[in-house]
Parts: sequence; C-alpha cells; structure tokens
Amino acid sequence: MSDLTDYARNLLARAVCARAPSLPSAVYAALGTGGTAAAGLAGEPAGNGYVRQRVTFTGTGIQRNAEALRFVFSASAGTLTHVGLYDAASGGNPLLVSPLASPVAMTGTGTVTVPAESLVVNPT
Repeated sequence: MSDLTDYARNLLARAVCARAPSLPSAVYAALGTGGTAAAGLAGEPAGNGYVRQRVTFTGTGIQRNAEALRFVFSASAGTLTHVGLYDAASGGNPLLVSPLASPVAMTGTGTVTVPAESLVVNPT
C-alpha cells in the first residue's frame, strides 16, 4: 500500500514545515470497489454488517498491521478491489489507497480477512 492521497500529502507537507497539522489519533481500514490517490477509496460498502476496522501498525520504516482485520458482511457487497486508510471510523479523511492483491467477490454473507502483517505501508 503506497498511494498517499492528496489529503495525506498535504498533511505531511505541513508537518515537515512545522505547521502543526492535526495528525490522526487512530487509523481505520476500509474496503471498496475502486480508488485513486486524488479522491481516496470509492465504492465503500454501506450497511450489511460492514464497518471499517481500526488498525494498529508496527515497524520502524515499513509499517505492517499488527493484527488480522476482519470485515464481516451479512449480505452481498459486490466485488471489492481496493483497501484504504482513513482517519475516522466513518466519514473522515482518506490517507492511503491501494488495490487488493486479488479482488474479493462478496456475493452473500461472509468475512474478508486481512492477515496480520499483510497490510503494508512503505515510506519509499
């Protein structure tokens, strides 16, 4: 996962220039049907049991999710192709967006699991 959104680029630029931005106090992963660096994640499911998952990262350079993330669905959500990071459990600002390694077709009830250490944020 390496595509910083425009919002995140501006946030980092202000931080580097000592303009004291409000940095996120928590980060949440979301799934969607698309996404771009300019707009963030697109097609995030609504309802049907889906909620963003809080993520705790570890590492000193490359960051990896410390625990598995489990997105639970009680109904169809279509084909999910992207993962994004946000600074809020709902709404909020998009920070990163990236394609999933493989699309996931949610045609009914089920769970999408992102294993521990597989959500990677690379600073380069």
